[in-house]
Amino acid sequence: MPEAPDPAMSRTARIAALFLVTFGLLPIANWIAGGHRADWYGLVLSGWISGLAIVAGAGIVLAILGRGLPLWRDGLWSSLAERYQRRPGTVTLAVAGVAGLVYALVARVILGGRPLLIDEIIESYQALIYAGGHLALPLPTHPEFFSATHLIDFPDKVYSQFPAGGPAALLVGVLVGVPWITGPLFGALAVVAFGACLRRLDLAPGTALAALLFFAFAPFMAFMAGSYMNHVPTLFGLLLGSAGLAGMLLEPRARWPAALACGLGFGIAAAIRPEDAVAFALPASVWLIIGIRDGRVGLGALGVAAAAFAVPLGAFLFVNAATTGAPLRFGYEVLWGPSHGLGFHRAPWGVAHTPARGIQLISLYLLRLQTYLFEWPIPSLLPATLALWYARRLAPFDRYLLGAGAALLGLYFAYWHDGFYLGPRFVYLLLPLAALWTARCLPNLRARFGDGPSVRGVAYGLGVATLIGLAVGVPGRAKQYRNGLVTMRWDADGAADSAGVRGALVFVRESWGAELIARLWALGVSRPDAEQLYRRIDACRLDTELTVLERGGVRDSAAIRALRPLLADSLLLRGSPVSPDTTEQFLPPGRYTQECVDRINEDRTGFTLFAPLLLARGGGNIYARDLAGKDTLLLAEYPERPVYLLKPAGARIGTWPRFFAATRDSIWRAARGSTR
Repeated sequence: MPEAPDPAMSRTARIAALFLVTFGLLPIANWIAGGHRADWYGLVLSGWISGLAIVAGAGIVLAILGRGLPLWRDGLWSSLAERYQRRPGTVTLAVAGVAGLVYALVARVILGGRPLLIDEIIESYQALIYAGGHLALPLPTHPEFFSATHLIDFPDKVYSQFPAGGPAALLVGVLVGVPWITGPLFGALAVVAFGACLRRLDLAPGTALAALLFFAFAPFMAFMAGSYMNHVPTLFGLLLGSAGLAGMLLEPRARWPAALACGLGFGIAAAIRPEDAVAFALPASVWLIIGIRDGRVGLGALGVAAAAFAVPLGAFLFVNAATTGAPLRFGYEVLWGPSHGLGFHRAPWGVAHTPARGIQLISLYLLRLQTYLFEWPIPSLLPATLALWYARRLAPFDRYLLGAGAALLGLYFAYWHDGFYLGPRFVYLLLPLAALWTARCLPNLRARFGDGPSVRGVAYGLGVATLIGLAVGVPGRAKQYRNGLVTMRWDADGAADSAGVRGALVFVRESWGAELIARLWALGVSRPDAEQLYRRIDACRLDTELTVLERGGVRDSAAIRALRPLLADSLLLRGSPVSPDTTEQFLPPGRYTQECVDRINEDRTGFTLFAPLLLARGGGNIYARDLAGKDTLLLAEYPERPVYLLKPAGARIGTWPRFFAATRDSIWRAARGSTR
């Protein structure tokens, strides 16, 4: 006899479904004045309407013809499900192996095998520091030549702002000489851990196998697992911890190994992304307390979990103490101040984060997830929403995952930054929930409506949506990613070797705007203040004032006080109409000095980015930011090295940088002629 539905649990599932409908389909972000907007919503909605018409039409036609076609056979899926039921561990490992190969292809072919986002670059730089046997590097004599966003370079050491666990995960690939393998490796391990979670759920074999496949081969999963982003090892840690948690509470015979997995997994996640770990730890704590109260979890197993948790967390706290000066002080706080953290306050870049902006962000994350999750022509979360609406009951593990998902959204509701890269990355951890409930769509519809034509139509429709996604959506997204962030893909070590540049001092020509930010940092202006000043002051006025401060030796708080009056006209600013770097600000009807005109003309001949060069290690070269009049400081520090200027041969986007030999005399002459 089938189990009767639990009204309370069904109500919980329906609330979750209504939440997905509200925030995942409606343009709530556009209904709130100010802040973030989904300006692309109209285009996406039009695509969904067309996609639903195609998918529904194909589903209806195939459902009518299905009985006469070899498309709807009980053996088509049941044989695979039976194989999974007999050997779930083996099938899971096979799926993880294939998925890992897919992730590796994404890493190499689509993303170029290189860190492309500044977060990836700085975490990779920290991994190189670890590989050299250090937790931090000593501060250079002139740090302004080597500084970068997200890199702490004061008061006496250099290290990443990110928690130690992310760079430590990258260390695996760095030590074997293939750093790009880290994402695919942890992505495949996440598939294995998710398979272990599925075995703790009372699922039909076909549903469990479908959930595993949806998770492993979701485009969002694959693209992110091909990257260097720390979300991937975090997902592995949380799924390992979740599988262990379920084992502790549901499988008495496996309690101690499960406790080890639980503690180690959550500890790994906490050392990489502490906030994400908290989201899963909150419902986990509730479940554990219930288990302790009813005697399912003893003190011994709890002690094993606590000890395992303490190992990665203790290492993380030790690194914090050695770098930031306190175990619970994070690099983010050192670099950006307390305003970087959760809460409704003024963000580091000056914008006030309010509950209204938090709602806008949650709306944006779920709207984007509808596209990036499966790349279907219909909303990706639609099957999961239907499955939740028609759920008859929730298992304890279901309640735990739903609680973790709710906590995750709650935390990012209170966080000011819009996390978007390869998709809505802050909700990447919702992948297990999305895959599980997507797989439950057809079983839940059958339980409610029977195995009639309407349900078969939904099944065919989902198959058509998947085929369209594989044929159109995924290739289009892959092309977009492959053609993006071109400058970050340049192989500096290979280019230097080909050009015969070895043991050299290489000055990297960045844009005028990037140089202005570096000069602010050099004056001791904090990262938050530097961002606000750069974004809210005319670039030429800022350049002129910086020159005055540099000549007078004015630094730190005195420099900030001198610059703040320039913010008075910030509301009149607009992006520069004449510079190729559109982040530079322009105050109409401003007239640029000849020095500023020269800098813009210089940028028009081409510039590149310095941050990726932090990872260049070949040829014993030293790469430093070109700071024009100040370059002589490094000439004196490295008197025997040949000197080169690195910049593109032209201003066309995508033109690779080239090494141009320079003489020391020419740099000295340029410095004497500079107004800086």
